[in-house]
Amino acid sequence: MLTVDYDRLDVRAGHRVLDVGCGLGRHTFESLRRGADAVACDLGRAEVTAVRDTVAALVAESEAATENGDGAEAGTESEARAGGAAESRVEAAGTLGAAVQGDGTGLPFGDAAFDRVIASEVLEHVPDDSAACAELARVLKPGGRLAVTVPAWWPEKICWMLSRDYHAPAAEGGHVRIYRKRRLRRRLAAAGLVPGRSHHAHALHSPYWWLRCAVGPNRAVGDNRSVRVYHRLLEWDIVKRPRLTRAVEWALNPVLGKSLVMYATKPAPDRFPVNDRAQASGGKAAETVTAAKTGTETETGTAAETGTAGEVVIVGAGRGA
Repeated sequence: MLTVDYDRLDVRAGHRVLDVGCGLGRHTFESLRRGADAVACDLGRAEVTAVRDTVAALVAESEAATENGDGAEAGTESEARAGGAAESRVEAAGTLGAAVQGDGTGLPFGDAAFDRVIASEVLEHVPDDSAACAELARVLKPGGRLAVTVPAWWPEKICWMLSRDYHAPAAEGGHVRIYRKRRLRRRLAAAGLVPGRSHHAHALHSPYWWLRCAVGPNRAVGDNRSVRVYHRLLEWDIVKRPRLTRAVEWALNPVLGKSLVMYATKPAPDRFPVNDRAQASGGKAAETVTAAKTGTETETGTAAETGTAGEVVIVGAGRGA
């Protein structure tokens, strides 16, 4: 289930994509499927480990399929492990995948390192969202594009009204604010980005979360029959994607969408001065992922290893210069 529209974000083969707050990696897997080099970043170690393992499997299957000439038949096993996020094999051999444990307010990458940046359902958890937006802008290349998603205002407002346990401070690490569209636009603009078009997504999920909040968001899904039935419906919809529910959700998204999705660009060099660090590197930041906190640099193509916090874990062979 993707929240970001990849056609609007314009992710292409060969792009380097950063997925901040990757969770279980749904947007990372889609980036790989489209032939991009994908770096997943999350504060949670368990999430980073899970994504790393699946990315490694996707890249390995892509390389094996290319060597064996298997084409589009490859990748089904790891796609199942990815929960259906990857619809087919990774398109290009040599795709680079990486998993990094890091903080969104101090990303462990060099300036202007990525062509595309995604932060899906992240900013509402971060107390200093201005610092997080500044970091997203810093690691994005001039001329690059960003997609940010947050819970939409009025569906989120109902959740907060129904249950205090849904959000901070009762929920540890939970949502700390509710965004209106203009507030998100101001945050991105203050970081030096140019906010563009926006849309809403996941209308069918809003009533589900209202129901969860009404009965208690900390209760197990199976404890309440209505929640359990709705959860099964959503799982069926995500896997099967029938035309009827797709059409209904598309029609309801503008008014009922659970997520607000906003796109932004970083002004190109002729409109926005390139950061001094990026100038000094001679563009190398675009070709390497820098572990800033340790002062080490991981070149494209390094073999996969288990890393520590702030350390980049590379999977697969990168494209040559």
